[in-house]
Amino acid sequence: MNIAITNGFVVPVDGETIDGGTVLIQDGKIVAVAPDAEVTVPAGVTTIDAGGSWVLPGFVEAHGHLGVHEEAEGWAGQDTNEMTDPNGARLRALDAINPADVGFADALSGGVTTAVIKPGSGNPIGGQTVAVKCWGRTVDDMLLREPVSVKSALGENPKRVYGDQKKLPSTRQGVAAVIRDAFVKAQDYKAKREHAQGEGKPFDRDNTLEILVRVLDGELPWCQHTHRADDIATALRLADEFGYRLVLNHGTEGHLLADVLAEKNIPVIIGPLLTSRSKVELRQRSLRNPGILARAGVELAITTDHPVVPIHFLVHQATLAIKEGLDPTVALRSITLNPAKIMGLDDRVGSLKPGLDGDVVIWSGDPLDIMSRALRVFIEGREVYSFSADKGEGEVADPYYREA
Repeated sequence: MNIAITNGFVVPVDGETIDGGTVLIQDGKIVAVAPDAEVTVPAGVTTIDAGGSWVLPGFVEAHGHLGVHEEAEGWAGQDTNEMTDPNGARLRALDAINPADVGFADALSGGVTTAVIKPGSGNPIGGQTVAVKCWGRTVDDMLLREPVSVKSALGENPKRVYGDQKKLPSTRQGVAAVIRDAFVKAQDYKAKREHAQGEGKPFDRDNTLEILVRVLDGELPWCQHTHRADDIATALRLADEFGYRLVLNHGTEGHLLADVLAEKNIPVIIGPLLTSRSKVELRQRSLRNPGILARAGVELAITTDHPVVPIHFLVHQATLAIKEGLDPTVALRSITLNPAKIMGLDDRVGSLKPGLDGDVVIWSGDPLDIMSRALRVFIEGREVYSFSADKGEGEVADPYYREA
């Protein structure tokens, strides 16, 4: 799709703001981000005047369950956790996403154009995560990258799930042991596979161990669900033992170990932030925590953990974290460039610059102002959402409709 968004207050995130700027998108990719006078709009390109509006990259949700935990569907739409096997590394969130989930429309209304969708935290090893755009007919149409990481969980959730079943793991010892045993098996598997390849002999593949080898090889990060400081310490211990790339997810008590996380360059996807303290692990949940982590030098992204917090409240979490001490520039990066970098997607999304996907949102004003709203949303240059002032509601383009 070819469009030029002109005359806007352009916030590239990874660069200086431009008052009176143009974002030119051709064939779905950004080709120019510059002051209006410096961009020549080719003939035939649709021009959109964004005068009086802010122009930003689409937001990136780094941890959510869109389409696998469908809203208002009950049991029929609940595919978040396969809680029958503690090691679900072979499982893929990709295979359970329903693009018709109403959460995708909510995402667009909140300026979210990319979401990393993850299995839940019922298992010590939950499965493979996937990055998708928030609009399309099928998940294959929406696909940005897969797998993006492997989801794992420490703490209350897996020990409760399997404790109720009277089987391993029913304690924190057991949860860590399941993860450690899985990686030892993966190390042995890799050695046997390499030996068989060297000998030119056939080898029986194992989908569970194949994905864990990719984690050990540093190809895929390990997204570790963890809240309490002691569980964070266990996550660090396991990562040191096996040498994989660790990304903390939630990190509710990460502020207690902020200096350690900064020293080890461990990023934190923090949140959800607008919840009650519904369990022991959440006793220290606070909107102050993102600011504490950021000031310590921790690379930070903010998550809604949708549907725990509705995904269109992603930007509001950032705003409220600013109120409690988070730097505004870091807050904006925490829902754009930072999550894209942490999840290895910044070559496609997270900022406005040539070569990246044309995922652009026109806002009525500063999106960190709670009164601002997303007016028009573009994914790869295609307009997929617009707010109708007359109707007082947003309209999502029908992904099933194709012009003749």
